[in-house]
Amino acid sequence: MVNVALLVRLEAKPGKETDVEDFLRKGLALVQAEPETTAWFAIRLGVSTFGIFDAFPDDAGRQAHLSGRVAAALKERAAELFSRPPVIETVDVLAAKLP
Repeated sequence: MVNVALLVRLEAKPGKETDVEDFLRKGLALVQAEPETTAWFAIRLGVSTFGIFDAFPDDAGRQAHLSGRVAAALKERAAELFSRPPVIETVDVLAAKLP
């Protein structure tokens, strides 16, 4: 069951769209080691707009993720890849269908 999530909006710098896409694809390997990350999606919303949606059973799992390797990599590469800082929103999951 998932009850809480994160919605992260990322805007690539001009010419960095492919780098952002590669960065997000590699992020999957990092979250595989996070047992409390129940669902994780890297998404493309437009030509230069990307996002991450991830869900957790509780706030402890969400906080563990925010302290984890993906968040660290995001902070480390933000100035290089993004035209503005990532927008990270905490959200409540009202309903979900998972495999």
